[in-house]
Parts: sequence; C-alpha cells; structure tokens
Amino acid sequence: QVQLVESGGGLVQAGNSLTLSCAASGGTFSRYTMGWFRQAPGKGREFVARMLWHNGHILYAASVRGRFTIFRNNAEAKLYLYMDALKSEDTAVYYCAAHGKSSSDGSRPDEYDYWGQGTQVTVSS
Repeated sequence: QVQLVESGGGLVQAGNSLTLSCAASGGTFSRYTMGWFRQAPGKGREFVARMLWHNGHILYAASVRGRFTIFRNNAEAKLYLYMDALKSEDTAVYYCAAHGKSSSDGSRPDEYDYWGQGTQVTVSS
C-alpha cells in the first residue's frame, strides 16, 4: 500500500511559478509510474503530466506543455511538479497518483491505484 502526500500549493499571481511536491511511502517508489492530475470546481479530474517508472518517459497535457515540468527523486521517494507562467485557468486542486503497471499510458485517472489528498493551487489574475 502506497501513501501519497502532496504539498506546496497556495495562492500565486498569474505569471509566477510554484513547485508542488508529493511524498510517497509504503512502497518501492522507483517501481511506480507517477502522475499529476488536477480538478477545478465543477469539472472532472484532468491529466496534467506523468513519468513512467520503467523508462522515465514523460507525457504532458497540451495545456501545460512548455510551462510545467514533472520530475522525481527516487532516493527520497518524492515527485515534483514545477509550474511556470501560471494562468488563472491553472487554478485547481492538484493530485499526485501512482500505479505499478508497465503497460499503461498513464494519462487516465482510472489507471492509477493510489492517490494523495490533493493540494489547492489558486492563480490570481
């Protein structure tokens, strides 16, 4: 069983940057594909980015590509999301998620087995 705890959310002005963290425990972190999703009020959970565990391949949603960077530290069992040039439409609760499957695209919420509680990011314009 993997436990995930996000941190780093907050209120930030548009155009600024913010880094989210996700601390994992209870499993072999390096063997998990890790992803970030977000959910804005009244909307479904949206894919943001993911990194496959077995080859390190990274995928970003088109809406964040070029502005957000996903990276991980396996030794510390932490996942990060660096968000730059933030926009008001980036306002959402951000979740990290994990799964251990090797044959998975990793861009759908239903592929993930473990979720954090979320951290709120609010971008003011």
